[in-house]
Amino acid sequence: MNLHSLPIEPVVALIAGIFILVQPRLLNYVVAVYLIIVGVVGLAPHFIQGTT
Repeated sequence: MNLHSLPIEPVVALIAGIFILVQPRLLNYVVAVYLIIVGVVGLAPHFIQGTT
């Protein structure tokens, strides 16, 4: 399996869900990290395209 063909959002969501089930106090941090990762992944094509 090629890692580049694996969408990152569902993988991050799955890992975040597991962390929340194991340690509910981490909910704020997990949500914050998830939102940052999704934002960076969403904006990355614009930054990469703008530099070339």
